[in-house]
Amino acid sequence: MMNKRILLLGGEGKTGRPIAERLREKGYAVRVASRSAGIPFDWRDASGWPAVLAGVDALYIAYQPDLAVPGSDDDIRRLSRLAAEAGVQRIVLLSGRGEDAAEASEEAMKEAGIPWTVLRGSWFFQNFSEGLFAEQILAGELVLPSSTVREPFVDTRDIADVAVAALTEEGHAGRTYELTGPRLMTFREAVAEFSAAGGRAVAYTPVTVEAYAGILREAGIPEDVIWLVTYLFGSVLDGRNESLRTDIEQVLGRPPRDFADFARDVAATGFWRS
Repeated sequence: MMNKRILLLGGEGKTGRPIAERLREKGYAVRVASRSAGIPFDWRDASGWPAVLAGVDALYIAYQPDLAVPGSDDDIRRLSRLAAEAGVQRIVLLSGRGEDAAEASEEAMKEAGIPWTVLRGSWFFQNFSEGLFAEQILAGELVLPSSTVREPFVDTRDIADVAVAALTEEGHAGRTYELTGPRLMTFREAVAEFSAAGGRAVAYTPVTVEAYAGILREAGIPEDVIWLVTYLFGSVLDGRNESLRTDIEQVLGRPPRDFADFARDVAATGFWRS
């Protein structure tokens, strides 16, 4: 595979960036495509998909905004069929752990007949240092509709390492990996640990899903994002993922990164001085 071209859809996102970095370090030819990348790709405009897939041998898919969104399975089915026609030899799909709606997209991908690997990720460590959570944390308070459920938060760098293995090594075809961190934590515990590493006090305030949707709406968050977030907190965050798996260690030969190490790494970057 060293002379093959690897396409990353969502290659500028939380998982795509470290995947691209690791592949380039290993000497692979990487093509990053998204609406904002140098190579344009838009999930809402399939007319440009064949050109993006041309000459590609392996494909990583991080669907935007999430595989739980209605119609995502149709998009994944169409893309996978085009990938097969283009001669793609391997697909790695980022999915969501415990997301029933995402499984339809997993099955749609498999229909194309290309050797596949599914990566079912838990909530990312990096949600606390990037995006909506980060803005609230830096403001001194994280408001979320969850307080007691424990989640196996996972580092996107570990997801990236597993994805690189699945894209470039043998032995991962037909496998579904459930990727978790090494311990279970509530959001309250995670916020406390993250803020302690930065030497800052951050309040955690649990609210109902309905109240949270109202807060997001007042902040001008798009309705599709509000729907997704309320779906995840209202349906997936019910304890179904309150367990750990060893898939990361089995693939990489090492344990997954711990949240405490992540929190220290972020503090060292100057995040808290933002």
